[in-house]
Amino acid sequence: MNLIQIDPRALTIQPHELFEFKSLLLTSGDYSKNKFNAMTIGWGSIGTMWNLPYVVVVVRPTRFTYKFMEEFEDFTVTAFPDAYQPALKLLGTRSGRDGDKIILTDLTPCPAQKVLSPSFAEAELSIECKKIYWQDLDPTHFLDVNIHNSYPRKDYHRIYYGEIVNILGSADYLK
Repeated sequence: MNLIQIDPRALTIQPHELFEFKSLLLTSGDYSKNKFNAMTIGWGSIGTMWNLPYVVVVVRPTRFTYKFMEEFEDFTVTAFPDAYQPALKLLGTRSGRDGDKIILTDLTPCPAQKVLSPSFAEAELSIECKKIYWQDLDPTHFLDVNIHNSYPRKDYHRIYYGEIVNILGSADYLK
């Protein structure tokens, strides 16, 4: 896909649409060593913190991607045209522990520009991030009791803040 460079402050998105309905792919690892894993995500945010543009993603410690998020210093978040929803569904329901699940899709990993983690040739938006902070969710701090319903197994997410170091996207994402 033909993508253009987008300054984080010029990125135009509908965050709820992007995370809730579009689905995103979180990928962490090292493309050059073919050591990475990807998982579909539906929770997160994009904004400004500590005067830096950021993406927040959350990963449960039970997920295979958690190991990669811990080991590597960066990650990518990619969005795809709707035609790739079956691939994203597969990547969100199968574990990389069981083998290379990306080869079961029609997605093509490719080098990112400023991080070791890969992007994907079919992506319409690729956000490259360097980890700058993490924190484990503490259920004693949930102010809405309904949040507990998201954790029947008590496998609380780790939150990762990533400074946005590069964005490539279709013109639809540029204001």
